[in-house]
Amino acid sequence: MDQDSILELLRTSHTIAVVGCSDKPDRDSYRVAAYLQQAGYRIIPINPHAAEILGECCYPDLSSVPAVAEIDIVDVFRRPEVVPEVVEQALARGVRALWLQLGVSHAEAERQAAEAGLQVVADRCIKVEHQARRDRLQGPKL
Repeated sequence: MDQDSILELLRTSHTIAVVGCSDKPDRDSYRVAAYLQQAGYRIIPINPHAAEILGECCYPDLSSVPAVAEIDIVDVFRRPEVVPEVVEQALARGVRALWLQLGVSHAEAERQAAEAGLQVVADRCIKVEHQARRDRLQGPKL
């Protein structure tokens, strides 16, 4: 995905499901989710071992998130071998984009997601990408 497409995805998204979100503040998934929340996104934490993270109700998987919750981006902090299952659930929900964090990639699942029309970003940190575009995301300063 090119730089302009990432900017547009971040600009037009409102809700991000963080698959593998930890309830431990020292974990990257927690820090990234907290950053996204502070940047104005609604986060939906996905973790089968927690009831609430960052003040948001936590769900065991994407399929458990109520259908009324529109998800723009599914941000994955799980091992690559779990990605096909996440993609299957993301496709069933009709999300717009799949974001695989640094160190996470799965060529076949990425291809399947892209062929189904999802925007796919792999092996990149959404926090780093957002920070790099922060000025352009916030619009002109008065």
